[in-house]
Amino acid sequence: MNRFVAAERALRTAAPHELLDAIRAVLADQYGGEDVELFMADYGLTVLQPVSVLPHTMEPVSVHNSPAGRAFGSQEPYREDTGDGRARLHLPVSVRGDRLGVLSVTLPGADPARERESELAEIASVLGHEVMVAERDTDLYLQARRRDRLTLAAEMQWQLLPGRSSSRPEYELGAQLEPAYAIYGDNFDWSATADHLMLYVTNGMGEGVEASLLTNLVINALRNARRAGISIADQAALADQAVYAHYQGRCYLSVLMFDFDLAAGRASVVDAGSPQLLRLRDGKVERVSFEAQLPLGMFEETDYVVQDFHVEPGDRLVCVSDGVHAVASPKGETYGDVALARAIHATRLLPAAEVPRAILRELTGHRGEAVPDDDALVVCLDWHGRRDG
Repeated sequence: MNRFVAAERALRTAAPHELLDAIRAVLADQYGGEDVELFMADYGLTVLQPVSVLPHTMEPVSVHNSPAGRAFGSQEPYREDTGDGRARLHLPVSVRGDRLGVLSVTLPGADPARERESELAEIASVLGHEVMVAERDTDLYLQARRRDRLTLAAEMQWQLLPGRSSSRPEYELGAQLEPAYAIYGDNFDWSATADHLMLYVTNGMGEGVEASLLTNLVINALRNARRAGISIADQAALADQAVYAHYQGRCYLSVLMFDFDLAAGRASVVDAGSPQLLRLRDGKVERVSFEAQLPLGMFEETDYVVQDFHVEPGDRLVCVSDGVHAVASPKGETYGDVALARAIHATRLLPAAEVPRAILRELTGHRGEAVPDDDALVVCLDWHGRRDG
């Protein structure tokens, strides 16, 4: 049995909470690997947290300026010379573009590290798939993602999300929420089929658990309608009815909804509220406006109408909540379209998964304080389109 198959079998047969033990054993036996560690990206995307069980503990490492962080940011293996004749490989752990963390292993020499880098990167990918499956049965990996305790509202919101990034040949997606450990109302959701991508960006109302409950109701109502094969206009109408039936107009939620045709590069759009869309095309950033319709749940039995939207290969679409475009500086200056366009242009060379985090860092500088008063959400979509044939 070759080494890769042995590693894959070890991961697939390990108990959910024993994936790290299994990968440590097989990398030591098959590759001579030592000091094997798995790091998970924390909710704020600032550090990589080690997966460990007490009393075994390790310090987190920075996403921004560490060898493991370089592998995470580039999504490419990074080889580190340890200075003692050995080499340490840092391998991204990702699933279909969703960046989970980094697997680090020390090998006996630079040559073995180079020769086995590709194979070990594949093993790290298998590990990522197994971690996602294992999270159904253990909290170990979810606990490793948090450097602080989540509020109850934030716990509910993060469990509702599809992931923080996703990629296919036709597109790349990235999204991030702040404050990561105390988010309560803003949210995003996406789902793809062979020919369509549906993307929702929601701007929550209220605070704390009540805001999270409202968002949970809306997202699940939209998913229920989507999974019944209903168009996005009717999805919006059914979610609107569900919210109004429960709150009688006291609470409502804004949402920007897209249904992209992956082959044609067209989208049907429902704009029900305040999330904003900006487009970077041919080096120019511009605001894209749609006909505004009523937020979900404001009035009884609202009808929603789709609008057509066209995307071209190379387009970058950035959606933000009002916690981004409406946030004020200490002097009362609104962040607004100009500053946001500048941030989008400054991050044009970053991959879509990195853009939300970078824009939110820029926003922190404008706001002048680390913890925002309102939720801030950024979603970035890079459109590649479908090649003929």
